[in-house]
Amino acid sequence: MAESNVDFIEPDPAGAPKSRMAQFLADVMRTRLDKSSSRLRLVAIGFIMVFGLISGKLVLLGFKPDNSQSLKGAAAEAVSGARPDILDRNGAVMATDIKTMSVFAEPRRIIDKDEAVELLTAVLPDVDAHDLRDRLGSRKGFVWVKRGITPSQQAEVYHLGLPGIGFLPENRRVYPNGPIAAHVLGFANLDNQGIAGIEKYIDGQGLADLHGAGFKLSSDDLKPITLSIDLNATHAMRDELAKGIEHFKAKSGAAAIMNVNTGEMIAFASLPDYDPNNPAEALNLDPNHINHLTVGVYEMGSTFKAISIAMALEANKVTLNSKLDARDSLRYGRFTIHDFHNEGRFLTVPEVFKYSSNVGTARMAMLVGIEGHQAFLKKMGQFDRLRTELPENAMPLIPKPWSELNTITAAFGQGLNVAPLQAMMAVAGLVNGGYLIKPTFLRRDSDDVRTEYPRVVRPEVSEELRYLMRLNAAVGSAKKINIPGYFAGGKTGTADKIIHGRYAKDKVFTTFMSIMPADKPKYLFLVLMDDPQAVPGTYGFHTAAWNSGEVCGKIMARVAPILDMPPNFVLPQQPFPYVAKLGIGLADVMQP
Repeated sequence: MAESNVDFIEPDPAGAPKSRMAQFLADVMRTRLDKSSSRLRLVAIGFIMVFGLISGKLVLLGFKPDNSQSLKGAAAEAVSGARPDILDRNGAVMATDIKTMSVFAEPRRIIDKDEAVELLTAVLPDVDAHDLRDRLGSRKGFVWVKRGITPSQQAEVYHLGLPGIGFLPENRRVYPNGPIAAHVLGFANLDNQGIAGIEKYIDGQGLADLHGAGFKLSSDDLKPITLSIDLNATHAMRDELAKGIEHFKAKSGAAAIMNVNTGEMIAFASLPDYDPNNPAEALNLDPNHINHLTVGVYEMGSTFKAISIAMALEANKVTLNSKLDARDSLRYGRFTIHDFHNEGRFLTVPEVFKYSSNVGTARMAMLVGIEGHQAFLKKMGQFDRLRTELPENAMPLIPKPWSELNTITAAFGQGLNVAPLQAMMAVAGLVNGGYLIKPTFLRRDSDDVRTEYPRVVRPEVSEELRYLMRLNAAVGSAKKINIPGYFAGGKTGTADKIIHGRYAKDKVFTTFMSIMPADKPKYLFLVLMDDPQAVPGTYGFHTAAWNSGEVCGKIMARVAPILDMPPNFVLPQQPFPYVAKLGIGLADVMQP
């Protein structure tokens, strides 16, 4: 019988036919040529599956973020941005950036975290081991180990040879002059972001937005910021202030110099201060470390009498020849207003200023009236928060409601609390010809910007106030600043401090303002002290003339040559021509 080409399915031992898959595999494994096509198909399917898996994996890898790129991104966001240099008015550097190295870690690449922590903290002992272990144990791709390391520390960390540890260059803010003008400059944090002072002001002018938008700026791309501050004058002023605080055992103090014709702040110091190179010190919460000139608000004492008397002169309620009844204390309800030195007689307006009469000044304010008084103080900027380039400023504390008693007491600097800088602004406006110029910490190119600001008093009133300040320096309570060759003028101010809601007679806040020269002022000086003590040589007194006045005189004598004001021992021929026309003799004010 001829051989048949038909294959029969052989039954398994149990008699059941084989499955189709088993049959297929059996056919494939046969070596017969007519079955080779099945084997080829199986191999092809296998290759397709393998290559499909590989291709899929490659596609997934293509879409997966590159770790190195992620690290670069994280590092770019972490590295501090550049800031512009800050210069004083003469071009001296007050703040700048330097390049420094910082250590970072990639926690996912670190093999032995405990070993890494032990080695790193041995080289960098100020790094907290517990905190570093937590950071290295995170699943982040990038963490800082330490910012701003020294070259020797960088070399030691490098030689540890730890995987996942690297270095990044970044900007670090430095202040070459330490605490000089610290409250003006403010400071920047480890990320080079402005936290206070001019540094914060710079960020607010758009620098922070540029960094946030991803612009990688260098210091060469940024125009320096030129301040109105004179570094040398500030150093000398701060030095004299520090000596005065120590000598008179005061809790704190402050001093400032303003150009009355431009509003520029030439020197500025509030003690105790801080070193902006150490942000932790700058963030000290001790209330004595605040900026006493803009953040603190105080009763300014008798320096406010300059404003009150100018108000009465401007309102034509008095003239320099007017006389005020100061024979006795002034009673108002259950309150009694006293004079520190009661002359027991009627006083002329110059005598009210010279003897610093509370009673005489209060009577002038009463002549103006409540509404007129409030309107004048508002016009002089004493009722509003003073806004300058410094972000730190305080709102004045104004009595509400304002009664006639408030007018009486505010006339001599009691009951109204203002920032010393805004009181300084008001006095500058009264002596510069009558223009209220807002203070600035940025240099102004013009030598005289008075006409850009509102006039608050007539030129004649401005001259009268300058005359009063000169008179007080020559024969009154401001003799400490009557420096030969400078024809200065000044006004003292002593206010009892409020302790637990009551005035304490043994604790005072003293202020002193002076102008130089008195006939044509260029600079206004301010010194204040918190709770100075009577010391040998003050005869038991702790009032302003004996402490803030003395310090102010020393500052003026030391700073004047720095500000290109050499002494002139030839007295001016006609320092106060309008006052002379009133028939008032000038012999007293011409004292050397």
